[in-house]
Amino acid sequence: MMEMLKPYILAFIPLFVAIDAIATIPVFLSLVHGTSVRQKNSIILDAVVTATVVAIIFIFIGKWVFSLLGVTVPDFQIAGGLLLFVLSVRLLFPGAQKDSFVHTHEQGLGVFPLGTPLITGPAVLTTTLMMMNSFGLIPTLVSLVLNMLFVWLTLVKADVIMKFVGPSGTRAFSKIMYILLAAIAVMMVRHGIIGAFLK
Repeated sequence: MMEMLKPYILAFIPLFVAIDAIATIPVFLSLVHGTSVRQKNSIILDAVVTATVVAIIFIFIGKWVFSLLGVTVPDFQIAGGLLLFVLSVRLLFPGAQKDSFVHTHEQGLGVFPLGTPLITGPAVLTTTLMMMNSFGLIPTLVSLVLNMLFVWLTLVKADVIMKFVGPSGTRAFSKIMYILLAAIAVMMVRHGIIGAFLK
């Protein structure tokens, strides 16, 4: 039983780290400030649907695009790992935040910036494709959907979580997530180097 669940668990964890739903809470609350409960729920639904659809589309066309360009899986592992590492290191520095590009409150914010790139950004797209290469399509899709359900629940209960954890708690949790993301990035680069040069 545990052996059957292993690919799903191993695919779920890196996606959970890359999505980092807790870090999105302060951004989300600032963007939906002053909106009604109905509007807030509509924004959450738009954000989660957009994030999920973008990630799924990338799962199916990403590898095809790379094959057209002549990019191999080890190439993508190295490039993707380096990208994830740079993103995680940047976000670890004081003052760097996931929401650094968010300046205005606008209509359609469930699609942009919440759905993409806040929830499904470069780190999530890269990780998703890597998980598909490592564990297959079904475990990756199941893990992605479960993560998006967690994101939906997190945003619905954002006020409660923020009161319980507080701004300092969300920042601390996010820093731990970014350290784990950096470690995953190093692992991806290592696998890419082994695949490209040592096999």
